[in-house]
Amino acid sequence: MEIARQSLPGEDWVFSLKGYIERRRGRWEECIRDLERATELDPRNVLTLQQLALTYEQLRRYAEEKSTYQRILAFEPNDPVTKSLHAFVELDSKADTRPLHEVIDSIRDKNPAALSSIADNSLLCAFAERDPAAARNALIALGENQGSLGPITSGEVLSRSFMEGVIARVAKDDAKAQAAFNAARADQEKIIQTQPNYGPALCVLGLIDAALGRKEEALLEGRRAVELSPIEKDATRGIAMVKYLAMIAAWVGDKDLACEQLAIAVRNPSDLSYGQLKLMPFWDPLCGDQRFEKIVASLAPKEK
Repeated sequence: MEIARQSLPGEDWVFSLKGYIERRRGRWEECIRDLERATELDPRNVLTLQQLALTYEQLRRYAEEKSTYQRILAFEPNDPVTKSLHAFVELDSKADTRPLHEVIDSIRDKNPAALSSIADNSLLCAFAERDPAAARNALIALGENQGSLGPITSGEVLSRSFMEGVIARVAKDDAKAQAAFNAARADQEKIIQTQPNYGPALCVLGLIDAALGRKEEALLEGRRAVELSPIEKDATRGIAMVKYLAMIAAWVGDKDLACEQLAIAVRNPSDLSYGQLKLMPFWDPLCGDQRFEKIVASLAPKEK
């Protein structure tokens, strides 16, 4: 890419691809510099601007993330994905779901065909608001697509049955949750058979086993996922594995490990935010633990 940059100094895609590589390598400032350069060369490239904003989100630089989305909305004011991502900043930074909820309602009223494009954020909004009915509607809108529990996918694909299990847990329907997670496990085992050393697939199996009460298996799978995807080799995927190990540990009741891994995740760029830790039901087992509450408070918006 460096050779290509020297040969093609005016090509925006060279800078954007170079930026994506730098992000994976944990070279965050270099990534931002190259993505900004790509947007200078092609200021109306929505994908590059969205990726730049998501990079700011990983760094928890929310004002810059929000202003980057505003750059897109200046020339694409009705783009549903950008509108939902712009509103999601308030959820992340302030634990405020209202702007995102309002955007979803507006799109449902004015452009219902676009609901599938924002279904992942609709699902997260529903989880944050503990609204299983809205979560089911978001899952219907998602259709056959599969999602992740974070704005930047790191390869961890969460099946429809897994999502149904999480929704059932939010609805406190234990029998339905058990059936959904059993179905998700059967599907995930097939993936593991074809990709036994793929960290993201193992971490999903770990989450499923945690939900099913298979503590030892879950922790082994989560730890193995972290080993297979170290932060030093892939900054974005590696930190996602740490986050999911923390979630697995929380679900099986190992609060020491959960808080230890969360502390690593918040010390590094990641999509873990004040709002997500405060609102999402995935972290409920840790609520009230002083270590967890301290981590949440460390991410709280600072008073000016």
